[in-house]
Amino acid sequence: MSKILQHRKALCNQLRRVAIGAGEITLKYFDDLGHKDVEAKKDGSPVTIADQEAETFIEKALAEMAPDVPMIGEEAVAAGRIPDITSSEYSWRVDALDGTREFIRGGSDFTVNIALIYKGDPVLGVVYAPEKGELYAGYIDENGESEAIKWLEETDHEKSIHVRKVPKGGVTIVASKSHGSAEKLESFLSDYKVEKLLKCGSSLKICVIAAGKADIYPRFGPTCEWDTAAADAVLRAAGGVVTDTQGRALRYVGADPKFLNPEFICWSEKQPDLKPL
Repeated sequence: MSKILQHRKALCNQLRRVAIGAGEITLKYFDDLGHKDVEAKKDGSPVTIADQEAETFIEKALAEMAPDVPMIGEEAVAAGRIPDITSSEYSWRVDALDGTREFIRGGSDFTVNIALIYKGDPVLGVVYAPEKGELYAGYIDENGESEAIKWLEETDHEKSIHVRKVPKGGVTIVASKSHGSAEKLESFLSDYKVEKLLKCGSSLKICVIAAGKADIYPRFGPTCEWDTAAADAVLRAAGGVVTDTQGRALRYVGADPKFLNPEFICWSEKQPDLKPL
């Protein structure tokens, strides 16, 4: 097994550079008036040449970095290239362009997501929003020590981030711009005093909780492991948790043949008792 996997801070720094490189590829095809070169995958979801080129770039970089670690990437899986992850303690989850619909319509809430999984847990993640010039990264090392940061391209400045305690005045909820069950969300929110509702796209929804800007993100709708793993790692490194609706930590073991996640909730601190949804 590659030695770099034992040095997660150094690996995190390397993955940040890979994510930025992939982001530069997506920006070659980005136009704030919308993206026209779009195809449909077998499941009906959109894909662009930017998704494909950026994932190829990431796959090559990861193979050079840790050749014995299998990669589960969105476009590779769509093409039927699914490696066996059961024989390895480590694996990657990659979404080279998360928020394709946002990208297509010229919005800025799309990201590059790269995550390292160890025994089913996300232990390192990088989320880069190239149009915004924002990068989030976090890792948990083998001793349980963690670090999470936010970096801004404009200032070339990074700062440590951490989840916040839920304010007494009410929670800030994060919701998807275009996905999820409105009925389930309304039922869930009835248990809380909601101060504010934020809407954003891609895995940035999880990152705003890691950065201490929001408290809860409930996701009642389909997602895949590559959609969430990187931001999940950042959130865990920042002190937060991600659970299914029964309070169990989200796992990344390919239990579903399509790598679908269960419905989940991101929390800035250990969640209160959940009522059935």
